[in-house]
Amino acid sequence: MNRESVNHSSPTQTRTDPWSTLYKIGGIAALLAVFVFRRNLGAELSLLAVFGIIDGVPTTPLMTGINWFKLLQDNWLVGLTLLNFFDLVEYALLGLIFLALYGALRQTNRSAMVIATTSGLVGITVYFASNQALAMLALSDRYAAATSAAQRSIYLAAGEMLLAITNPESAHQGTGVYISLFLVLLAGLMISIVMLRSNIFNKATAITGILANGIGLCFFITLAFLPAIYWIPHPVSAPFRVAWYFLIALRLFKLGKKAELK
Repeated sequence: MNRESVNHSSPTQTRTDPWSTLYKIGGIAALLAVFVFRRNLGAELSLLAVFGIIDGVPTTPLMTGINWFKLLQDNWLVGLTLLNFFDLVEYALLGLIFLALYGALRQTNRSAMVIATTSGLVGITVYFASNQALAMLALSDRYAAATSAAQRSIYLAAGEMLLAITNPESAHQGTGVYISLFLVLLAGLMISIVMLRSNIFNKATAITGILANGIGLCFFITLAFLPAIYWIPHPVSAPFRVAWYFLIALRLFKLGKKAELK
């Protein structure tokens, strides 16, 4: 009895790059960081108030706990914005961007990307530990609900202690804010240099990132040696940062789509 040989052909299976989802998440995070949760929204809000475009925003620095408590009670959203609460969201988005960029550039220079990503994530963690916005809001609520002068005095003293560590309206911030900013900018500069040596991102994206983070790092030089103009690097670097995030988003979306087709 002759047996007929039957050829069994297994269907072709399409494998999806495990990084594709992270690329898409990183792209969304980059767009949100550009159009919604930009860094230093408080500074933008204050500038709009100075030009009379919006009302209800203090145009002089808030240096005391009682002034912050009053603002938080009158308009908690403005108060939290000036306390840089939304920078927490921007830093969280930046963490997702760093992870997606690690996935995209890990084969170009793995050691540099490990160092850069670690630096960025540590900087983000330090900022989360340093931001006082929610703590000030809680103290403000307790101060308003206090039923005695002694209780109000305790909460006010606690608020003053937080402001002594970090007050976003002061020319000099707390150590944690400076450390986090330095680590994040350093990470961005390292990643941009890796971009320049890769064929994943174009030269325009790499150079824009170098300018954004390099100019941002000049903040520490001006703060130490030219304090009268310490504020200049931030607004100068801001347009480059916006462009960098936008270019990153476009490329990450393309990488995510390309990875799905593999």
